[in-house]
Amino acid sequence: MIYVFLADGFEEIEALTPVDILKRGGLDVVTVGVTGRDVTSSHKILVTADIMEEEIDGFEGVEAIVLPGGMPGTTNLEQSGVVKAAVEYCIKNDKPIGAICAAPSILGHMGLLEGKHATSFPSFQKELHGAICTNEFVVKDGKLITARGMGVSTDFALELLAELKGNDTAKSVRDSIQCR
Repeated sequence: MIYVFLADGFEEIEALTPVDILKRGGLDVVTVGVTGRDVTSSHKILVTADIMEEEIDGFEGVEAIVLPGGMPGTTNLEQSGVVKAAVEYCIKNDKPIGAICAAPSILGHMGLLEGKHATSFPSFQKELHGAICTNEFVVKDGKLITARGMGVSTDFALELLAELKGNDTAKSVRDSIQCR
């Protein structure tokens, strides 16, 4: 199961594109409402999460997590003890973490990017404490996958899919959605 965390102020494309792509790849994806079951995006679109963070009873069975950006969504995610526990679980158990736009700053603030290649929305790169920042759109370093922003959400999601299901599955989904 892959948890995609949603908090009020999230960037909807950065959250829902990975949900769609990962599901197309045959993965079990669960959206987790951090600020409630009904979560309002940064553009005032209401999304109903599958579960609320209070419903998580441990992280056994979690294959990966996704942290979408957006403001104040990223700030709201960072204030969640459940989100931080999920990140720590993934680090400890060598599970992929996807973070896009402003969300890689959460990993930077937790000290998890030291010496790692990473990217984020340009104005947030200063928050990637200790990272080797690049200007690439999507950067994979070990199990950490970071991306710059909404415009590369499909590439970000396909990189997550490749990490979880292999390059053949990612290519098949890429071809089916007519992505270059």
